[in-house]
Formats: sequence, C-alpha cells, structure tokens
Amino acid sequence: MSLADNGTGTDNGTATATGTDNGTATATGTDNGTGDGTDSGTRPPCAPTRGRPRSEAVERAITEGVMKLLEDGVPLAELSIERIARTAGVGKATIYRRWPGKEELFVDVVRAAEPQDPELPGTSLRDDLVAMMEQLRQRGLLTRSSALLHNVFAQMKSSPKVWAAYHATVVDPRRRKQVDILRRGQESGELRTDIDAELMNDMLVGPMLLRTVMRADADLPEGLSELLVDTVLVALRPVRTEI
Repeated sequence: MSLADNGTGTDNGTATATGTDNGTATATGTDNGTGDGTDSGTRPPCAPTRGRPRSEAVERAITEGVMKLLEDGVPLAELSIERIARTAGVGKATIYRRWPGKEELFVDVVRAAEPQDPELPGTSLRDDLVAMMEQLRQRGLLTRSSALLHNVFAQMKSSPKVWAAYHATVVDPRRRKQVDILRRGQESGELRTDIDAELMNDMLVGPMLLRTVMRADADLPEGLSELLVDTVLVALRPVRTEI
C-alpha cells in the first residue's frame, strides 16, 4: 500500500521519493529538520535513532512495499533500500529511521506474515505448551498454503545474514519462552528434574517441526498440538513412588 498515488508519503512530516528509468532515486524528508537519503547501502550518518513516535501507516506502507516486490518476483538479493523506498512511496531516510538495513526490515516483514506468537493462557503447564505448539502448527499450515511465504523462507535460508537475523529476533526468543515454561514446570514439581529443560523442549518441538518442515506430505490436523503435548508429558511427569 503506497501512501499516495504520486509516490509521496506523510510521516508527521513529508517524505518524497522519486525514481527514474535509469534506476536512480532521490529521497528527502522533513522531520523537524531535513534528513537526506543517500544512494549508498548504509544508514545516513546524520539519521536520528530516536525522535517522534513511529507511524504505523508509514511502516505498513514499507512492509507492504517489500511484499509487493517479492510477489513481483524480485529476489532478496535485489531488494535494495532504494527500490523499497520507491515502491512504498517514502524516502530512504524514512526507512533508515526504522531499520538499520534491509536484513532487519526483511525479517520484520516475514514476522508480520507469520502467525503471531500466542498469549499464554497461564492456566496450566499443559495449556501453555499446547499454545506454543499450536503456533508452530499454524505456521506450518500457512507456509504450505502460501507460495510466497514458502519462497521467502527458501530465500532466507540462502542468505546467512538474513537467516541469522531471523533466528536472533524470532526463533531464539520463541525457544527461550518454551524452555522457560518447562523450567517453571520443573520448579513447581510438575516435571522431572533429571532431564534438562532444553532437551525436554526438543522432545516436544521436534515432532511438530518434523511434520511442518521436513515432511510436506504429513497431516497437520486439529488436535495435533494437544496430542503431542499429552503424549510427551507422560514421559516428563515425575514418577510417583507408591509406598
């Protein structure tokens, strides 16, 4: 979604992007002052890192601009900040105020396209684990049904820098949350303490990842998350010794 048909966008100020057929672009923005985008792939040295509140409309225009380019078949390697700015109808300085580079922007676009991380019910250990597994199941279903998202993940894996950024900002925090749930279960006496929580997490997540990532033909039916959690919890519950 561009902010206006003439390629101009207002972000509590004015950002104008113009592009010519020879692939050049000039971006200027007014932000209680003036920020100039440059044709280099680095953040303008004078670009502020803090300031006015982020504009959701502008951010949406930028992320949707990236998605449009991907839908048009533009590969990740050719997604320059300059090209994204022209497509979104904003200045490059507007993008650099929000993301340090295209890798971080790309990761945010992918994260927005995925199912959101769940709000944990907090009612029980089982319910929290089911909620986390269900997010993985839904993500698998979405990746299968969306040729674009499937292509995006394939391109991410071919770019070590983007893949590392995705893991650092999406995968690792999600894994830490899962492990924290299991550690709380150990502290409350609901889970065995002779098995490392990291290994417990692999035991839970592994089967779902196998079906969603490695076995494209495997079913992902309703109730799969509950079945996996209930089955694994049988082995992870403390053994009660009868007296």
